[in-house]
Amino acid sequence: MYFNTAALAALLLPPASLANAKPCHPCSPKPPAFILAGDSTTAVQAPGGGGWGNGFLSFLQSPPAWGVNKGHNGATTVSFVKGGDWATVTQLIDEKNAEGFQVWVTIQFGHNDQKPDKNISLSQYTHNLVNLARTVRKHDGHPILLTPLTRRSFPADSPHNATDSLHNERLHTIAAAEKSGTAYLDLNAASLKYVDSIGRDAAHAYDLKEGDLTHLNDWGSVVFGRMVADLLLESEAGTCLGSWIRRNETLSRAIREGVPA
Repeated sequence: MYFNTAALAALLLPPASLANAKPCHPCSPKPPAFILAGDSTTAVQAPGGGGWGNGFLSFLQSPPAWGVNKGHNGATTVSFVKGGDWATVTQLIDEKNAEGFQVWVTIQFGHNDQKPDKNISLSQYTHNLVNLARTVRKHDGHPILLTPLTRRSFPADSPHNATDSLHNERLHTIAAAEKSGTAYLDLNAASLKYVDSIGRDAAHAYDLKEGDLTHLNDWGSVVFGRMVADLLLESEAGTCLGSWIRRNETLSRAIREGVPA
């Protein structure tokens, strides 16, 4: 597999690098429209999944900011396109641009792409993310890649050491961001660090249902949605978006200090 120099450098980034963005687009007086694309760990809470997306959207200064969660349970970087979800996203980019918004598209996959039966290699995963980011730009939107939300699976004898089951997908998401010159937020590293800090029992309080170590319940969506908001505000892009995202210092402090929220 081939990576250019920037991509190879990205693979060597330490886990402490929790947020990154390429030089911010000129700040716009237009309110932002956020379109969230991804799998079930972004999607609306439902029997088959639930992620951080709605929690993030709850922190928007809306109106005038606007947002919609288009996460799809079970989606991969392939099925999201083939099944028509991506066409919906690009149509929304065009519509919101026409309505006078500055459009931002978050893109987070990995949980399903890694499953053997999906037959998606890591190089293809990277290539697909690059194409998604470039397509957003072609439609005059601003893409942000997110490394995938961690699972909350702990070894029986290690309640503060969650299994790093998405390590490769994290690295290849960062490589896609570097290759395409796209902003990225390292949600995987941030969420893994947080659940390790609070421990297994506290982390399972965010489970969609008992035994579901992947999906988030309503409060889990708020907590990890706040994490995404803070990663965005800490990034260079956040200098343009800070006035459109409400603060919650109590929740942000709990996440920052690694205590249950």
